[in-house]
Formats: sequence, C-alpha cells, structure tokens
Amino acid sequence: MTHRPTLLLLPGLLCDARLWRDQAAALAPLARPVVADLALDDRVEAMAARALAAVSGPFALAGLSMGGYVALEIMRQAPERVTRLCLFDTSARADTAEQSRRRRGLISLSRSGQFRGVTPRLLPQLIHPSRLEGPLAAEVMEMAARIGKEAFLRQQEAIMHRPDSRPDLARIAVPTLVGVGMDDVLTPPALAEEMAARIPGARLRRFADAGHLPTMETPEAATAAMAAWLTA
Repeated sequence: MTHRPTLLLLPGLLCDARLWRDQAAALAPLARPVVADLALDDRVEAMAARALAAVSGPFALAGLSMGGYVALEIMRQAPERVTRLCLFDTSARADTAEQSRRRRGLISLSRSGQFRGVTPRLLPQLIHPSRLEGPLAAEVMEMAARIGKEAFLRQQEAIMHRPDSRPDLARIAVPTLVGVGMDDVLTPPALAEEMAARIPGARLRRFADAGHLPTMETPEAATAAMAAWLTA
C-alpha cells in the first residue's frame, strides 16, 4: 500500500471536525486526515503544542481562521515537521485594540450567562448572504453549540493574545497555499494577499461566492485547491 502522509487540520473559533468534513473525506486517498482539538486551551502556544502531540513525524498542515493562527504558531514551534502549509481565511496580524475590546465584551456577556454561540445575527459575518436561509446556516449554529461556552471563552482568550506573525512569514520554506472567500468580512481578502506576498512562493486562491468558511460553503473548490497543493 502506498504511504499516505498525515494531514493535520486545524478548526476555527467555534468550529469542530465538521469544518473539514468534506476535505477529510475527499482527500483521504492522498493523505491521512487528523483534526486537532482546539477547544481545550486558552493560548495559541498550548493549542499548537497539543496539536503537535496528536501526530507523529512530518505532516502537511492546514488551518482556517483561528486554526491559521495556530498553524503559524506550529511553524514557530516545529517548522522541521511541516512539509506543506495551507492557510484559509486567516491573518498573520495580531488583534487590534478594537478587536480585543469586542472580544472582551463577548467574554463578559458569555460569563454572565448570555452565551448563544453563533446566532442568526452573527451568521452574515461567517457565510455568504445566499446561504443565510439554507441548511448550512443551521449546521454552523449546531457546530458552535457543540463547542459550547467554556471552550468559546478559552478560544477568545487565545485569539486575543496571539502574537503578530508577520515577521515570521518570510522564513516559511514549504509549499504554501493561501485561500480566502471573496466575500469574507472577518478576514478580508487583503489579509490573505498580504500573507501570500510575504511567504516565499506562496499560491493565493480566492473562492467565489464564499464568506469566512469556504470549506463548508464551496467544498468542491476548497477541496480541489487542497488536492493541487498536496500533490504539487
């Protein structure tokens, strides 16, 4: 049997393995998918260490949103183990003061008993407007409910305290795919373009008709991009 490399998949905030379900299934002939649990720690450094402990040897690495922050931390902790890097709908920048202020507000509301995960009010920030009334919207809300309040609090703390990864981008020396939904309002295409410009040899892929979650919104296009990245 041909050896399949490991593909370590890192979910985003309030996301679980459902985020990567279609890619894990479709890419299984090319790589052995492992979805990391990023719901247990409150710092990206600890998330990265836990993800690294979940796999052995070298691996291809893909992260979306918060998962991208963790992927960049893995590139600091163990660059020698990463054979390929995929960054979807994420940013190399640290939180701005305004972003941190909003996160503290959400943390305060959640601790006071007002955690509701992803609500219909927040969905326009995550998925394309054409999908707000469809079954995908319900799946996104169900995924957030599975993650729950305590993990949400930990994840927000981790995101808020992440470092600025821009100084590290020029040192990335593996084949890198940067992808972004063309209608992503949380991490707009300009942030993907910034990363792709700073990572030597990186390829940039924009997903039409997708917001912040192209692996769920346009799974065929996201999978095709990842298949090309894995086999290039």
